[in-house]
Amino acid sequence: MSPDQLSTTFFALADPTRRAILAKLSSGEASVTELAEPFEMSLPAVSKHLKVLERAGLVARSREAQWRPCQLEAGPLKNVAEWVEHYRRFWTDSFDRLDDYLHELKTKENKRGRKQRTRQSGKPLGRA
Repeated sequence: MSPDQLSTTFFALADPTRRAILAKLSSGEASVTELAEPFEMSLPAVSKHLKVLERAGLVARSREAQWRPCQLEAGPLKNVAEWVEHYRRFWTDSFDRLDDYLHELKTKENKRGRKQRTRQSGKPLGRA
């Protein structure tokens, strides 16, 4: 995914109304009228949100006689998830290193023969 496409997708996801529309579409096709029901806004305002989602490739509209159903196109969301995954791994690795370091400190403390601190209840502090 190009950075510009990623930016377009994030822009579309930045608005809570558009995220709510996507959530509704995740359960199946819906008309603009159905999508507008939970919001206190006009149909043209909902249509503007849909155009932003369409430009980002997150929504597709088809035509069945007079009915123009909208449906979720999840491909760009997969690309966002892949981009975010890199940072999830970073945080997971960072927390794992911190956990290893704290465990190492505790082991060194116990080897020095320090008395383990306890709570008033008599239970030891620290790791379970």
